[in-house]
Amino acid sequence: MKSFDELYAELQRKVAAGEAGSGTVQAVRDGVHSAGKKVVEEAAESWMAAEHEDVDRAAEEISQLLYRVQVLMLARGIPMDDVYKYL
Repeated sequence: MKSFDELYAELQRKVAAGEAGSGTVQAVRDGVHSAGKKVVEEAAESWMAAEHEDVDRAAEEISQLLYRVQVLMLARGIPMDDVYKYL
């Protein structure tokens, strides 16, 4: 189990290293448009799981949404501190 910040730090390291075979590295390279589309897709799946499936399935979908939000942040070059100042 890892926190939101720990995941972001892990993803940053992968992207910075250009880790071969990493889906995250490829997703960031695909750019903001592609990353944004995945956020929208995962948001819809999270909503549907919360409406129609059990808590574990909803949590799984929400975790995928959070991951995709972080990929979008990395693709756009947005650090966590820039987001946290608005929370």
